[in-house]
Amino acid sequence: MAKYFGTNGVRGKFDMLTPELALELAKAIGTYFKRGRPENPAKILVARDGRLTGECLKHAVISGLASVGCSVVDLDYASAPTAEFMLKELGADGLIIITASHNPPEWNALKVVDGKGATISHERGEQIEKLIGKTGNAKWNEVKRSEGYIHSTTEHVNAIKRFLDKDKIRKRKPKLVLDCGNGMAALIAPRLFKELGCLVVLLNEEIDGRFPGRPSEPTEANVSVLKKAVQKEKADAGIAWDGDGDRVIFVDENGAFVVGDKVFALSVLLKLGEENGAVVTTVATSKAAEDIARENKARVVYTKIGAPYLSEKMLEISGLIGGEEVGGVIWPEISLAKDGFFTAAKIVEALSEKKLSEWIAELPKYFNEKTKIECNDEQKKRIIDGMKKYADNAKTRDPGLKTNSIDGIRIDFEDASWVIVRASGTEAYVRIFAEAKTLEKAKELVSEYKKIAEGFRGTD
Repeated sequence: MAKYFGTNGVRGKFDMLTPELALELAKAIGTYFKRGRPENPAKILVARDGRLTGECLKHAVISGLASVGCSVVDLDYASAPTAEFMLKELGADGLIIITASHNPPEWNALKVVDGKGATISHERGEQIEKLIGKTGNAKWNEVKRSEGYIHSTTEHVNAIKRFLDKDKIRKRKPKLVLDCGNGMAALIAPRLFKELGCLVVLLNEEIDGRFPGRPSEPTEANVSVLKKAVQKEKADAGIAWDGDGDRVIFVDENGAFVVGDKVFALSVLLKLGEENGAVVTTVATSKAAEDIARENKARVVYTKIGAPYLSEKMLEISGLIGGEEVGGVIWPEISLAKDGFFTAAKIVEALSEKKLSEWIAELPKYFNEKTKIECNDEQKKRIIDGMKKYADNAKTRDPGLKTNSIDGIRIDFEDASWVIVRASGTEAYVRIFAEAKTLEKAKELVSEYKKIAEGFRGTD
């Protein structure tokens, strides 16, 4: 059982993810990436977001990598999609991104990506953890200085523009309100959309690891200022990102919030309008994407929740597009990263044809509801084990139910509604998601299954 690696890297507050731990993890990560190639040093990229602990952890990570003989390229400030894009561009063997993404400012994390662009999962993280304390040091004359690289954002912007109809966007000149959330979006989003000829109004455009403008996660409650700004400015859309830029949400021209599930569903609709191929998504994602794929005779492949499983499956089957319910979408023409900037640009390109509200109206209609139960690891296990037994018994009573345990337990009902109960891999929660054709039914499912799950939690 992994001690440090969760669903996506090693995450914690500064009293857990200390510089000392970051150093030891980096040594193990560097050794993992250079296995089988002792004659050549592994080339590892390092990037960070604007969190206050980021620079301190970055120096520890670089020192750890260098101490085991790795060649380090320091991208410094870079969005997660930008850093992952640079893997192929710089021919690197791996990447460590120091970012806690959507988590509060006191958190940080080491996200690890391999040279093929696949994020290191919990399972592969266990292999890295086995190397901690067993790495040794390189010879004194094998320790290399890190090299800085300052062009990553420029190269990412240019790559995104190559896959867009720039003339269509420039002719339309959409007006956008961009909420950078004091995160890495501030590095790339204003520049990208100005270069595309958009009229841009900025919110929270200063990088600040305390996230003073709004919390890092772009939930509807957290982007109320953006919703009002879109209406005040009479903009075509508002766009908001999380701290590292892999997630994106929209606000339509009427100020209505467009949840991440709909961002992914619209991305699938746009992509399948261009070409056909497999759609990869998680078991907690809206059926809207599946419905769109079915209408376009495209295959849908489901995975566990988390960027590592999405990127691994995309790589395995050469998926056309991948994504999840939080508004993270993978476009393999750019990289295997969830790229909130390319996603935003593709949807802005679509706004040249019709309004965002009109695009959203074309999507299959579903309603989602979410809740969570705070619990420790033992309670998580009891809940999931109990829910699996509950689902088996329910299926025996009602053969029309469908269940899967790809990640936690999901139950699909005959009326197209579903509910999933799963343990978070990054936080001390069991999460419960439900979807139905009406909001009332989704809320009813969440309430019902929260009570059932809590019955298995017990006390410690």
